[in-house]
Amino acid sequence: MLKHRSEELEIMDDLDISGPVIDQTLRELNTINRRLGGNQISISAFKNFARGNKIKLADLGCGGGDIMAEMAKWSRKKDINASFVGIDANPHIVEYAEKNTKQYSEISYKAINIFSDDFQKEKFDLIHCCLFVHHFTTEELVVLFKQFKNQARLGVIINDLHRHPLAYWSILFLTSLFSKSSMVKNDASISVARGFKKREIIEIMNRAGISNYKLTWKWAFRWKLIF
Repeated sequence: MLKHRSEELEIMDDLDISGPVIDQTLRELNTINRRLGGNQISISAFKNFARGNKIKLADLGCGGGDIMAEMAKWSRKKDINASFVGIDANPHIVEYAEKNTKQYSEISYKAINIFSDDFQKEKFDLIHCCLFVHHFTTEELVVLFKQFKNQARLGVIINDLHRHPLAYWSILFLTSLFSKSSMVKNDASISVARGFKKREIIEIMNRAGISNYKLTWKWAFRWKLIF
């Protein structure tokens, strides 16, 4: 178990999923990420890039838009001209995110598939993915990372899961106790099982032809990949 990346699908992978379970799941995921320090990994990486006068960031698999909201809040304080585009293939998630971050005019959304021709024509200063890339196979990630590299002027920020037994059993236990979302209870441990060992990320980068990158382990059981 956990020797290889799981290919089991999550409920979240169903792009037609809708209803109250979406709202409850996105609220809980933000709470988990915030309390375990996951959001801060992305925000600190964004701060390191956001030194110019104008910056446009795409958040792929944006969920409820909470990380972009924190980035936007920081940018306002620092008087940085930043704009954010949340992208998700599920229009019901986009609908929730629009309501969730409506106080931030600098955040907009698109319900679009990242494999579509329309998305591949888009250009950004930064591309950010938090708990997103583990949804794809190694073969898909080789293609996507090449694509991201060409689409992002300044860089790509990847924040995703380290596949580890302690992470797997811990999240399974915690969500069984505290989660009110059937999706979170089902998907949380599967997400860890679909996460990455260091050697697997290195293999993906090598196959994508990307040699200039920085890979760092972060608590709690996260990888921060910058390229």
